[in-house]
Formats: sequence, structure tokens, C-alpha cells
Amino acid sequence: MDTGGTLRERVYAAARDGMAISMFAILCSKNMDEIKDALEHVTEEDGQRVTPLIIAAKNGHDKVIKTILSHFQVDLEQAGTVKFDGYVIESATALWCAAGAGKFDVVQTLIEAGTDVNHPTLTNSTPLRAACFDGRLDIVKYLVEHQANIHVANKYNNTCLMIASYKGHKDVVTYLLEQKADPDCRAHCGATALHFAAEMGHLEIVKELLRFKAVQVKNDHGMTPLMVSAESCQNAVVEFLVSHEDCSKLERIEALELLGASYANDKDSYDLRKAYSYMWHAMTERHSDPENIIFKFVMPPIEAYENHKECQTMKQLQEIQYDHNELHMEALVLRERILGSDNPDIPHPVIFRGAVFADSARFDRCIALWMHAMRLRKKNNRTISKDLLRFAQVFSQMIHVGVNLDFPSVQVVLEYAISELKHNYDMFNTATEDEKAAVRDLIDCNIHTTLYLLVIVTKVSLTKEQDFQLCSLVYSFNQLDVSLKNGYRPLHMVADHGTLVDDFHVNDVVKFPNAGLLRLLLKCGSQVDAVDNQGNTALHVIVRYNRPISHFITLHSIITSLLEYGAHIDRVNGRGLTAEDYSTTGVAEIILKTQRSLSLKCLAAKAIKEKKIPYKGNVPATLLDFIDMH
Repeated sequence: MDTGGTLRERVYAAARDGMAISMFAILCSKNMDEIKDALEHVTEEDGQRVTPLIIAAKNGHDKVIKTILSHFQVDLEQAGTVKFDGYVIESATALWCAAGAGKFDVVQTLIEAGTDVNHPTLTNSTPLRAACFDGRLDIVKYLVEHQANIHVANKYNNTCLMIASYKGHKDVVTYLLEQKADPDCRAHCGATALHFAAEMGHLEIVKELLRFKAVQVKNDHGMTPLMVSAESCQNAVVEFLVSHEDCSKLERIEALELLGASYANDKDSYDLRKAYSYMWHAMTERHSDPENIIFKFVMPPIEAYENHKECQTMKQLQEIQYDHNELHMEALVLRERILGSDNPDIPHPVIFRGAVFADSARFDRCIALWMHAMRLRKKNNRTISKDLLRFAQVFSQMIHVGVNLDFPSVQVVLEYAISELKHNYDMFNTATEDEKAAVRDLIDCNIHTTLYLLVIVTKVSLTKEQDFQLCSLVYSFNQLDVSLKNGYRPLHMVADHGTLVDDFHVNDVVKFPNAGLLRLLLKCGSQVDAVDNQGNTALHVIVRYNRPISHFITLHSIITSLLEYGAHIDRVNGRGLTAEDYSTTGVAEIILKTQRSLSLKCLAAKAIKEKKIPYKGNVPATLLDFIDMH
């Protein structure tokens, strides 16, 4: 068995596959240093970074674990990176992995060996939390009996009780409550275990939490567990909670209204019959006492909802029972009244309803609703990256099917896109090192989407005034000086056939390289000789285009536009290559040569660089960059 691969590889494979005898045979003849190196080595495989002990624990190979612990010295607390249920867990120990994978015998073996029962992951998740997520009561009990702390919360202040409530593990919830877990502990978002159970519709857990005197409080968005369950279409939980002695008449009415409204515009639980039924039930409650009718607060009309006025009487509600569009608008107005425009959940049904309109080619209604949703997100300082891309998709769909797209709609979205990019860079400049990667991804996404929108707007007929407005927007975009992680500026991206294009409608309209957009960017102040991280200009990028014959006009137009706006044909990249040197096709070379016109100044700069003549300190500072680029 001592053949094939390095010692590290053989030991790891044996541990991973549960081959305890083979692993012992491999290691028993090795010296202490070799054994230590093999057992502590971190192997990268399938997106995981693990030691033999960790992978054996995750896979439930108890005999391998016992063999390692019985015969060799190993660090029980060494941590790795593992994958569970689609999540990447960093700094997970062998015990955490065994608990999360539901491997009781391995958990027992590791604890008996003295491992730290409360060793947390990078996000402060303990082995007990992993067992609660998986719903393994036997492991939960064993860990608690061996001093696992039930009160330790993760970095979001999300407790073991909360995760068990969210996942629907009633027996684990009951046990934790019996062990004095705090039912009213609040996560950073203000939610309690009751919120999580209500959101997921776990009625028996809701009842259990209330039996242990859990209090119904509001989360940071002003939502009680009752409202959360209504917003999530969890009718069984709603019907139970509205009958609770602590529920006021107004709370009951608004919960029923919200439940009905949610059924009317929920992608996964859409049911217009139920929507009307719960709205009707709520209306009867409002009018149950003729001497004390509880009237609705009347919201100012919202254009996106067709200025719909919410029904105030039974008769008004009856009149729209079979008018689906009116019921949908009634529901959207109702939700915004009850939840408030600053609630982050308000936009989701609005977007869903807009998508339904788009599917039936009612693009005007789709755009109106999505504009409203985007304004709400922006108003509440939420990221609008997905909204921007969604608009690029629907605008592309409209152009592709021949529907007229007007400039004002695209203009508004472009303004939001440019504003969002500016906000992204402000976020990046104040972000911690851990946060920067996520913000950087947002920036890259929004740069791509802005370019899609700019290509789209080149397909729209513009008046002279609109052309001026567009140029002003593009100038503002250029002033941001945005770039991808690889240093690509918009000019590079527009000249590159490899620039990613979204494949949901957008790729029907947006193509790269794009001569029209490149010229627009140059016209509005884009720096023609801006370089990426490798020192390449847009001219270096376009000469590598691999379809020069079929797209000759595009290739020729982009090269001549770059040169017309001052691109230096002899500028070298980080490898000392000019665009001509970098060219992959004879066609690009020919175009370059026909346009080649070097100034005496350029020839002098090239001579200085080629002859290695010392020039720093001997020429005016204004000439240094010019000579450097040659």
C-alpha cells in the first residue's frame, strides 16, 4: 500500500477514504518529522483546505480518527476550510465537521481525546451550532453534556436556538429551551428565534417558544413575528398568532391584510383566491363594529401602482374581486402602507409583478414598477446592482423584439448606475480589508452593466438635446475613472471581444468590441492611452481581435478612432511591446501600418529608450511620462 504519490498524498487519500489500516501501514515506518508533516499538511481539494484528521472527521471515518489518535501525535485544534450544504466554512476543526455532518461516533471519539468542545469557526460558529443546524439531537445533547456553551452566538449574534428554530428542528429547540437557552435573545437584525420560526412557517416551534414565554418584539425593520409570518405567506402561523391573547384587533387586521397582499404578489406562493379571502376577512374585522369602524390610513397615490386607491369598504373590495390587475395593485399599495416604504422587503413583490408584465410584453408597466422598486432601494441605501442589470435585460428585450424604447427611461437608469458606481467607490475607500473584496465585485458588476446600458442607448433615436444629455452622462461616467480588478478601463472593455455579456436578453443586443460605444466614450473624454495592470492600452487590446475578416469594419473603425483621438501607435506595454508587436493578425498589422505616422518627438523618445540614454534628471519633468511610455 506504500506506493503511488507522495507521503502527504497517500496519507490524505487513506484518511479521506476511510482506509485506517492502509494509513497505519504507510506511517508506521516513517520518522516523527515525516509523520508530523503528513498529518498536519493542508490539502486543497474540491474547494476545501483540510488535514487528514479533518477530512476523516467530515466523512465519518471513526476508525481512521482512532488510528491517528492512538498511534501518532496530532493537533486536534488544527482548522481548515470545508464545504457544507453549499456554504464555505472557514477555520472549522475536526469536531465542528463531525458535528455538522452528523457523525456521532467521531464526535464522541474526538471529545474523549480532549478536543475543545467550543472551538469556533471564523464566523464564531461552534460545533454545537453545527449540530443544531443539522438537527442531530443526540449530538446536541452529547456536546452540551460535555460543556458545550449553548449561549455562544455567531458573528451575527445568531444563537443555536435561532438556527434550530429556523431549520425546523423542534426536538432540538425544546431541549435548548429546557437547558435555559434565552428565547428572547436578539440577532444583530433585531430578530429573535420566534421571528425565524414564524418566517419559515414552523408552527409547532412557534407554539413551543411561546410556551417558554418568548416575547413578540419588533425586529430592526419594525416587524413582529406575526408580521414576518404574514409577509412570508405562512398562513397557519398567522392564524394561530392572531388568535393569541396578546394580539390586538388592529394587529390582527393588518396581519390578515398583509397575508392577503403577500399571496397576491409572491413568486413562490401566488394564490389570488387566498389573497382575496384574507383581504375580505380583514375588511369584515374593520367593519365588525358599525359604531367604531377602523378605517385605513389613506396613502398618497403612487404612479407605479396606477394611482390605485386602497379599498375602504366591503362594496369596493367586492367590485375588484375578479379584476386581477386591480387586486394586484390593491395588494402592492396595502403592503407599502403596512410595512412602510423604508422596509427592505417592499421591493420584492413589486419586482415580481413587473416581471409578469414584462413576460406579457407590457413593458411600460414593468418599467414603472421597477423604477419604483429601484427608487425605494436607493432611498434606503440598499445596493441596486441587480436592479440596474434587470433594466439592461428588459431594455435589450424591448429592442430585440422591436418595441420602441424611449431615451428618458434609459437616461434615468444610467443616472442611477453612475451614482451607484460613485457610491461603490466611496464604500470601497472606507471598507475594512475583509469587506473590500465584496465591494470590488459590486464595482466590477456595475461597470459591466453601465456599459450594457450605454450600448443599448446607442440603439435609441435621440434628439439633439437628448444627445447632449447623453454626452453629459458619459462625461460624468468617464470622470469616475472606473476600472476592473485587472485594471481594465471602459475603453479596454469596449475594445475586447472577451468582455462578459449577460446572457439573459442582453447578449441579443450588446456585442463587444463595439465601435459605436468606443467612439462615444472617446468623444466624451475617455483617456485614449489609459493602461491596465499589464500596461496595455485599448489599442493593444483591439489588435488581438481574432475575427478580423468577418468584423473588418469594426476592427478598422476602432483602430482609426483610437488613433484619431491621439493613441500612440508606438506606446509599449509592460512587456515592452507596441500594439503592432502585440497584433495577432495580419489584418490588424496592415491597418496599423496604413495609419502609422510617427512624430519627430516620438522618434526621439524611442531612440532615447533603445539606446538607453540616461534621461531622468536631464529632461524637463513634463517629458518624463512621454519618454517612459515608449
